[in-house]
Amino acid sequence: MFLSDHLPLRGRTALITGVSRRRGIGFAVARRFAALGADVFIHHFSAHDTPQPWGGDDLDLVRSELRAALADGARFGDIDADLRNPTAIERVIDAARALTGRLDILVCNHAQSGGDGALLDMTADRLDSFWATNARSTLLLTRAFAAIHAGDAPGARPGERTARTEPFAAPVGRVFWMTSGQIHGPMRGEVAYATSKAALAGITPTVAAELLDLGIILNTIDPGPVNTGYLDPETTDRPLDEIQDWIRTTPFGRVGHPEDPANLIAWLATDEGAWVIGQVLSSDGGFSLG
Repeated sequence: MFLSDHLPLRGRTALITGVSRRRGIGFAVARRFAALGADVFIHHFSAHDTPQPWGGDDLDLVRSELRAALADGARFGDIDADLRNPTAIERVIDAARALTGRLDILVCNHAQSGGDGALLDMTADRLDSFWATNARSTLLLTRAFAAIHAGDAPGARPGERTARTEPFAAPVGRVFWMTSGQIHGPMRGEVAYATSKAALAGITPTVAAELLDLGIILNTIDPGPVNTGYLDPETTDRPLDEIQDWIRTTPFGRVGHPEDPANLIAWLATDEGAWVIGQVLSSDGGFSLG
């Protein structure tokens, strides 16, 4: 429960990318934001999900369930785009901003999964595809979001700070990136994915410092193992016997639900979470502790 207001995100517009499936983390984040009063704009790209073992979803149901979660008077919008295409970045940001005339929160939840491999499977094209989807587009979305709030702030040379005349009374924007378990240990057979996600975790302090000069807060979330369908026996993309045996030995006997990281992101997006800045945070129920 939030102490200050039962709708602490009322009046704020949030863009959440990668919201194509109701089983996904992005959907859980969007639904939580809606429940807290935000105007919600989602990005989706079903062409990524359809060929995966867990398949796609009915976007009309995605839209209708999120609309139903909105607070009274809040608005909803959506757009389909392949974020590997750099020209899609401004289109998505502009469409989200047009919903209410402002854009306060960006959650870069989209990711390429499937089609990965071990080091001996790597090719330049495979590495480039994961980089373009998971890291490059996240950085470009963040740049476009920051430009909205930067005004006439100049760029900086290495080591320089963006000039500002006085402190900010409150954060002017929030950005959330998603990393993965590569920060805690090996991810065998997921070299391209882990590489792209490691880039985001590694660059978090640098980008967070630059965004903070503009009054924008960045945090990166490692959601730990969250079952979005890939751990269901009928839709998995990996052998489950040993995984399921191991899960039963963990303290809570389960992996994460999409709502688990969504609750953390939602709290960080409120005024009560404003003092957490530039961190790579794990919401994994203790999995990283072994």
